[in-house]
Amino acid sequence: MRYHLNHPYTYLIDTRLNLFRSDEDWAIAAEIVGYNPRGGGIELNIYYHGNCLIDLEQYNNRYVNNYAVYPIDEESFQKAAPDGLLSPASQSLLVRGVQLKLSHDKSEYQRAGIELVEFEPDRISMEEVGRLLIIQNEALFRATDAELYKSIPQQLEKILVLDEWYHKDFNVGPQKVMSANDITATFELNQQNSGLQGMTQADFAAMIRAQEERMGQFEYEEWETARPSSYETWQQIAKVLITGDISHYYPTQTPNTHWSNWPESGSL
Repeated sequence: MRYHLNHPYTYLIDTRLNLFRSDEDWAIAAEIVGYNPRGGGIELNIYYHGNCLIDLEQYNNRYVNNYAVYPIDEESFQKAAPDGLLSPASQSLLVRGVQLKLSHDKSEYQRAGIELVEFEPDRISMEEVGRLLIIQNEALFRATDAELYKSIPQQLEKILVLDEWYHKDFNVGPQKVMSANDITATFELNQQNSGLQGMTQADFAAMIRAQEERMGQFEYEEWETARPSSYETWQQIAKVLITGDISHYYPTQTPNTHWSNWPESGSL
């Protein structure tokens, strides 16, 4: 499915998967809670897949299958983390109209399985704050039914909710192959800028084609092993959506959607 738990711009905090169906239609709404330092807040992103989606958001005049909810009051968040880290003076956050107490106690994070990174001594990062808060106040960070049904027809019934599952990020798209004219133009531009250390145009073209071949092999392997239909999670979920029988979901693979399994999230 086209959402990434290892998103380089967003630290993963938590996940949930919601399945909907009727006799004719189906939909999936994936909830991804994360901290985006560039966006300056903790976001709940909802990603939709289905055959009946409605009222989708637009970006650059194109429909997209996700939208963001901001459960934390913006002013409250800025006061709590003016520099991207939890302020030592901050005591609470306003989340969906509820004041939540903030913890500065390292042992409380440790008991929750959150090992503090401490990029700065004795400072707590906001993804770590979010990971503790959602353990303590789960419902306030989950999508409401109104938020889930934004792009799903009301007649579909929610039949299954998963708070953990076995997931593989899937990144394969159409392979980019340079035309002969593009290779020539790129060669000439690089030759003007760097001289290419005596490389001929034929050698340059051969290098480009070899790179494309290697990338094609990588993408083929990714397609074979990571596409949703290639492993049991989505095979079983498909059966649930087709039949409405949740007993078809009986995973044997260990769930891996906990944030600790996606260390590259937020890496940029």
